[in-house]
Amino acid sequence: MLLQRRLLCCAIASAVAAGAAPAFADQANELKPVQILGDRQNTFSVSGSAHVLSNEDLEEKENTDVHRMLRDVPGVYFQEEEGYGLRPNIGIRGSGRDRSSKVSLMEDGVLIAPAPYAAPAAYYFPSAGRFYGIEVLKGPDTLRYGPFTVGGAINFLSTPIPARASGMVNVEGGEDGAQRAHAYYGATEGQFGFMLEAHQQRTMGFKDIDRSNRDSGFDKRDYVAKLRWQAPETADIQQAFELKLEHSSEVSDETYLGLTDRDFERDANRRYGMSDIDQMDNDRDAVSLRHTLVFDENTQLNSVVYRNEFNRNWYKLASVEGQGIGGFVADANANGGAKQAILRGADADDLVFKNNNREYVSEGVQTELNHRFQTGSVDNDLIVGARYHQDEVDRYQPTDTFDQRNGSLVYQTSTLPTGGDNRLENADAMSAWIIDHAYIGDFIVTGSLRYENVESKSKRWGDPARNTVSARTENRNEELMAGLGATWLLNDNWSVLAGVHQGFAPAGASSKKGTDAEKSVNYETGFRYWNENFSADVIAFYSDYENTIQNCSIANPCPNGNDSGTQSFGESEVRGLEVGLNSVVWEGDSGLQAPVRLTYTYTDGEITKDADDLSVLDGDVLPYLPEHLASLTFGLEKPAAWSALMSVSHTEGMCIDNSCDRPGEVTTFKRTSDYVIADVVATYHVNSDMEVYAKVDNVFDDQEIVSRDPAGARPNKPRTGYLGMKVRF
Repeated sequence: MLLQRRLLCCAIASAVAAGAAPAFADQANELKPVQILGDRQNTFSVSGSAHVLSNEDLEEKENTDVHRMLRDVPGVYFQEEEGYGLRPNIGIRGSGRDRSSKVSLMEDGVLIAPAPYAAPAAYYFPSAGRFYGIEVLKGPDTLRYGPFTVGGAINFLSTPIPARASGMVNVEGGEDGAQRAHAYYGATEGQFGFMLEAHQQRTMGFKDIDRSNRDSGFDKRDYVAKLRWQAPETADIQQAFELKLEHSSEVSDETYLGLTDRDFERDANRRYGMSDIDQMDNDRDAVSLRHTLVFDENTQLNSVVYRNEFNRNWYKLASVEGQGIGGFVADANANGGAKQAILRGADADDLVFKNNNREYVSEGVQTELNHRFQTGSVDNDLIVGARYHQDEVDRYQPTDTFDQRNGSLVYQTSTLPTGGDNRLENADAMSAWIIDHAYIGDFIVTGSLRYENVESKSKRWGDPARNTVSARTENRNEELMAGLGATWLLNDNWSVLAGVHQGFAPAGASSKKGTDAEKSVNYETGFRYWNENFSADVIAFYSDYENTIQNCSIANPCPNGNDSGTQSFGESEVRGLEVGLNSVVWEGDSGLQAPVRLTYTYTDGEITKDADDLSVLDGDVLPYLPEHLASLTFGLEKPAAWSALMSVSHTEGMCIDNSCDRPGEVTTFKRTSDYVIADVVATYHVNSDMEVYAKVDNVFDDQEIVSRDPAGARPNKPRTGYLGMKVRF
């Protein structure tokens, strides 16, 4: 048994090294995808919570909303907005969910937020329907993937270049005019390989706009191309280059304007006519060049240079009669009367629509050396890396003013931008990290260090032509973080883990000088069980925040009312429990199986010290943090023949702001609803190369208030059916 565990440690060491970055396989011309964890079995050894959703996991449900995908991962929270997951609000272990601005989101190991340091709100998100896999990592190993280490990191895997000529076509249609097409083709011949991929998705939407014949849907398109060259096996220097090109575009008729509760109760899928002309229009171009250099079987250097350009203009209603739409809906909720009537179409003056026009650039270079060595009887997997990154966001946001007359919008005037609507923000960041996995008998000890140095600036102009600077800000966040974790391999099936690491999240670029970064100390402990047909993770966590911050935005204003810059809350604590179970509970003689997957998260978070401006108080809750979150998937399947699965998820109602649970506070409009969503999907394999499927999201058609931000009550997607066909060749 001791020898078996020793061999398991060595196997894990090799797997971790291979999953760290592209690595050469035994076969010529095969370059592995960029992974941070590898396959699900590799998570058995990680000194922290780690979960992998494989390509098979994603294909069995055919989801295109990343929120639905991440329900299968404990410790991950989300706030729905428009029902499709176009701009996800993802948080990990209470880190916040505002446009996923406290999570290190990556695709193939490269940060994907439009400006992850200067303006981390992820207004861009790749089409989830093309994901090849998802990896979620928390704990000491998170220090390898900054800048946001308070919660964790999520890596989305793109379709890899195939080892042989092959491809796939998936077409899907559904209610509300839904259409989706996903196709790729690639090949490897000699030293060269390539892959071309397209993903197109559109729908007319499920909301009806008052007095309008416009739809409320979207049209989103992603295109990816990869080209790889690899040195021949006989070359003295073993290396490979992989070029990745991406283009995406989106036009969505989405708005920040929600509903009052009384209108939501009558028709959850209603949309006020004054939001008729709201529309998001964006496009993104990205390029990355990755290089892998293999010195020997124990040492390799992985580097990547990248550049992302993202342009967006979200033209949407900002204020009515001089009041922001969030406050306007809140007043209509509380008092009804004239403001409720205006929302329904009564005459009103000064409806201001803003061109939220922004240009983002994010670029950098990162390199990482992986070296495996032995010191006495101790095997070590050492990772040393560094990244230089710079990004910026340029806002030029003119406004148009309309009056509402007889339910229609009547144009009045336009105003060119100054101040906050005419500003440039940028950040330069230098990062370095050292991770060592030491394999000592039945123990795997992980030591982590990360250094971040972030310098940010912002500049605002007092005139539209940008001749006069009206305000400047500068700030710097510098931090050295450490982490320590250990895994004890009790036997071939059981392991016990514990870890502690320091968390960090830099303040945004409009922060005033002296604004501290978010800092925390994060603890976790638990156990894992793994065998071929059953696996379990039970992990308790506790995060002690020395300084909690929120990057203010229009979508998620800070408690002090600001919609730009950063507010510091002071101290807070988050504690909880994560449970993940995967099992085949029954297996028949004919190959029929009954798989079950369960995830559950319990979380308790609160402010533990008053903020200096008293906008948050000791004992206040953390917004949009559900106490209980659960998901259960079960069904029957006969591999390579057919399957039928149901997924049921429960999300407990959440407070939408810090003051929700204060004594004497009226919470009528400060909480979301408890809700349970059930999805079903059935797949039939016509032959080894073709399958057809049918799926129904929200099969019981239960719609609740799942969010009250940005401005008013918002529903989840109603019952929606789809039919699809997939062909491989």
